[in-house]
Amino acid sequence: MTTFTARSTEDVLALVPVVIGFEPHESVVMLTFGGRESFHARIDLPAPDDIAGCVESLLEPVRRHAVRQVVFVLFSGQDRLTHKVARALQRRFDAAGVRVIDAIRAHDGRWFTPLGRSGVPAHGVPYDVTDHPFRAQAIFEGRVMAGSREELSERLRADPDAVAAVEDALGDLWEGLPVEVQLALETTAHADEAFALLGRVRPDGRALRAMLDRHLAADTVPDDLEAARILLAVHNAEIRDHAWLGITRAEALGHVRLWTDLVRRAPDGLVAGAAAVLAFASWMHGDGALAWCAVDRCLEDDPDHSLGRIVADALEGAVPPHEDWTARFPGGLAG
Repeated sequence: MTTFTARSTEDVLALVPVVIGFEPHESVVMLTFGGRESFHARIDLPAPDDIAGCVESLLEPVRRHAVRQVVFVLFSGQDRLTHKVARALQRRFDAAGVRVIDAIRAHDGRWFTPLGRSGVPAHGVPYDVTDHPFRAQAIFEGRVMAGSREELSERLRADPDAVAAVEDALGDLWEGLPVEVQLALETTAHADEAFALLGRVRPDGRALRAMLDRHLAADTVPDDLEAARILLAVHNAEIRDHAWLGITRAEALGHVRLWTDLVRRAPDGLVAGAAAVLAFASWMHGDGALAWCAVDRCLEDDPDHSLGRIVADALEGAVPPHEDWTARFPGGLAG
């Protein structure tokens, strides 16, 4: 994946939606440089009484990764509030030994310097990064850039017609079960037992991986019946490990496309497993914004989902993705 080098304010403004994944609004974005691991962060612009909390939430991962320099970009038309936030950031980061290279405010096609900079007029500088080379390169690499976080989240919302088609496929799988299995499923009061009985129709870990590899190689998505079987499979933690533990950074984008499709087709109750794998793949691809949106969908469906919580913790801690997660979790994360 391309490394972008920003040499001007316009470069920084073009870079932000590339690394964040969407056009920020009423936000504070932090770009970091010179640490053990490079990362970038975005949080909502705080209310006046929560500025200190905002500053500390950004400083904590900077300390953990020994970051030496940062750039802040504040997206808002609230001049006085952004000035207070920028001042608080500069004071706190300077005190922590972290150099604030620059603080920029952007709003309505103009950029400003809330901390002041020689030669920059008070009424700001017009800019337009629509056709900036950074954006063109990001699109070429398949990076998602939405108009807002809400728009990005909407891309993972259920497609009612696609969900209905998968529900019909699940019904076909049910009809294909032996009568004794149907009776057992209807009488059991234990969800785990019910899904264990569905082992008759869902693939095991090896079969699941073969399905995924076939679609990744052909750049295709499963038909409704296969999608139903995959969604049943990743509902099971042990089988789900076969889906995400093998994802490398090189193939992460293919997984993002595949699991985005499955998340949008998943009926309620079967969303969490697919959304968690999508979150992990998005994180591996370096798309933290999409990973957060996938985590949100996962935890909406299952607030205690193990993989969803793991990815959320990694995102909150600005933990970088590693190439080989199998070595870190040789026994998987079933549970």
